[in-house]
Amino acid sequence: MGSAERSPDPQSFLPLPQAQFHVLVALTAGDRHGYAIMGAVESSSDRVVRMGPATLYGTLKKLVARGLVEESDHRASSDDDERRRYYRLTGLGQAVCAREADRLASLVRITRTNLRPGLA
Repeated sequence: MGSAERSPDPQSFLPLPQAQFHVLVALTAGDRHGYAIMGAVESSSDRVVRMGPATLYGTLKKLVARGLVEESDHRASSDDDERRRYYRLTGLGQAVCAREADRLASLVRITRTNLRPGLA
């Protein structure tokens, strides 16, 4: 075998903590800064999940360390606040997000199948 490292198996990251999955989902729409990620999480969850700055930036730090997210040089415009940090999914992050979505969709199918017809 060569000295090249194998890419991690996306399945090995599952199940993802809820906050991490919400951030990955928010980044599927493209590069975003922290405040935009918080807004996207709130919007996509119908305001059920609200992430404060401490949770968001702690989660981003973990996702960056795991290689699922990286900082981006993207700027919305030339007058964008240069203190803003933008983030994007890595290829591995995209794969992990897709696998987690599939895992959760499977659970939803099982649940709906097993519930009595009047409750579904």
